[in-house]
Amino acid sequence: MKPSISPRSAGVTLLAAATFAQAQTSPFSIDSTAAIKQTSATLVWDMLQYYKGNLTGQTPGILPGPPPAGDYYWWEGGAMWGTLIDYYYWTGDSTYNDEIMQAMQFQVGENKDYMPRNVTASLGNDDQGFWGMAAMSAAENSFPDPPSDKPQWLALAQAVFNTQASPDRHDSTCGGGLRWQIPFANNGYDYKNSIANGCFFNLGARLARYTGNKTYSDWADKTWNWMWGIGFIDNESYAIYDGAKVDNECKTINKAEFSYNNAVFAEGVAFMYNHTNGNATWKARLDGLLKHGLGTFLPKGIAVEISCENGGTCTTDMLTFKGFLHRWYSTITQLAPYTAETILPVLKTSAQAAVKQCTGGALGRQCGFRWASGVYDGKTGAGQEMSALAATMSLLIPGSKAPVTEKNGGTSKGDPNAGGGGDNAQKQSKPITTADKAGAGILTFLVLGSACGIFSWMSVGV
Repeated sequence: MKPSISPRSAGVTLLAAATFAQAQTSPFSIDSTAAIKQTSATLVWDMLQYYKGNLTGQTPGILPGPPPAGDYYWWEGGAMWGTLIDYYYWTGDSTYNDEIMQAMQFQVGENKDYMPRNVTASLGNDDQGFWGMAAMSAAENSFPDPPSDKPQWLALAQAVFNTQASPDRHDSTCGGGLRWQIPFANNGYDYKNSIANGCFFNLGARLARYTGNKTYSDWADKTWNWMWGIGFIDNESYAIYDGAKVDNECKTINKAEFSYNNAVFAEGVAFMYNHTNGNATWKARLDGLLKHGLGTFLPKGIAVEISCENGGTCTTDMLTFKGFLHRWYSTITQLAPYTAETILPVLKTSAQAAVKQCTGGALGRQCGFRWASGVYDGKTGAGQEMSALAATMSLLIPGSKAPVTEKNGGTSKGDPNAGGGGDNAQKQSKPITTADKAGAGILTFLVLGSACGIFSWMSVGV
């Protein structure tokens, strides 16, 4: 990997940088396949300037954090490596494969299930789920297999799934479903949310398609039915709401919407649609999710995070969501080709807006978050770069192969019993610090502290 360069090295104020950026033209182009690949390569480089895990004395796999040690929680490292695995598959650029391999293997944890003990105090089902989905992408995207004495990608994905399918995680409150947090002592353990169940559903759907094992598809069915029955998925509009506390059986639902909730379910549904050879029920679900998602999160063809963007209340975690929306929607077009005509033009318009505002920072090409504004917003970070990268590289989908399976090109070795060593994190009671109270559940700490503030975000027009 090239030497690290700090994007904050120039001695200019944020305000001056933002003002200067407004007069600049983005150096990026998406006008051709070659231009998309070049732009993507530069965005990868800029994103990885926030990563220090390849430096002596630093921890491989994670971005600097968690707060107050740095801006980023453990889950975002998994999200970044998942993005880079897609980057490798879609562009053919293997420049960063050694870093990806090192990071994904270093963080597997003591039981090889992406639950390392040193992150237990902030470990959510969704946090673990993002690492599991990254491992699944490695299996599906023909990422180089690890050495034979190391955990294999498919086995890692199965280990995450198996720990999350454990009876310890699916209690009777609210009629089932995963809680946000894994350890019972963690703040947020009393909350069941869509992203935790969405990661589990997504992983189950993908494992069903990859392996053909009915256990995974049965769990996908069960999870969808629970989400639908409890009302986290609106039975009319297909809106997916954030979640609810368990103290009144999840009857008081926080109806904040986030793009990654829609996208993680839509992609999982597309995998089930593909796995079932175009089953009409899964098609109806996919159509409902896409209609709502395109109209809600891509108004005027540009990605907008409706619950926080206009109000300026997006957290560091939320700055990544548009990237997942682009990546997962683009994969849908491979699994359900009839959707391509609708989805791809919108993703292109959004990607164009994303790179247009990448004119900031010390390098004069760093990306902000408010794509629809057309100008750099004065703030950059790993999440903003990751999202712009995802939007750009996703445009390569039409020329890329669909995710492979065991019977169609997949080489990753599986272990259906992986993760069976016990759900140790469930039993941890380590004291919780302020820095431990958030993960990829994102909104929940705000829900618990000020529900009124969250609901007011939903009334802010885009």
